[in-house]
Amino acid sequence: MHYAQVIKIRQQGKVVQVKTRVVFGDAQTVAVDLQTSPVSTTINTRFVERDNLTQRQSNRRLTRCTTGFSKKIEWFEKQLWVSLAYYHLVLPHHSLRQQLPIAEPTRGRGTPRRWFPVTPAMAAGLTEHVWTTPELLSYRVPAEFIERLPIIEKVFPDFGEIDHTR
Repeated sequence: MHYAQVIKIRQQGKVVQVKTRVVFGDAQTVAVDLQTSPVSTTINTRFVERDNLTQRQSNRRLTRCTTGFSKKIEWFEKQLWVSLAYYHLVLPHHSLRQQLPIAEPTRGRGTPRRWFPVTPAMAAGLTEHVWTTPELLSYRVPAEFIERLPIIEKVFPDFGEIDHTR
């Protein structure tokens, strides 16, 4: 895993210089990875910022200047997990859809269906179908996962240690 940071230097609110720094890994390996990357050849924040925007749009608790805040971090965390699961399992993504070899008729007089909907979880091979919201909310977490949870929890930050006053 490699991790790089973009540092924007501002003067009077305007970006005057952009520096990059390798935080985890070595600079040579990061440079090789960037040269072979099909999507970007520079260290940037484009993908992180796009993901942040998507999450803010789908989860009211993340939007700026809102009354949909959580007074307790536990409720915020629960809502965040639900919105992430919905995004990956229930919501088909336009850019991931697959063209059907032959257009399928729809019920009534609708336009024939030309595309097969695909979610990120389907694209990653985690599921074969688009989940429904009731299916997501009623999914029973496997016992093996619950048993491994104390080990997995160390991967995530402790929300109590994060400064929420900024």
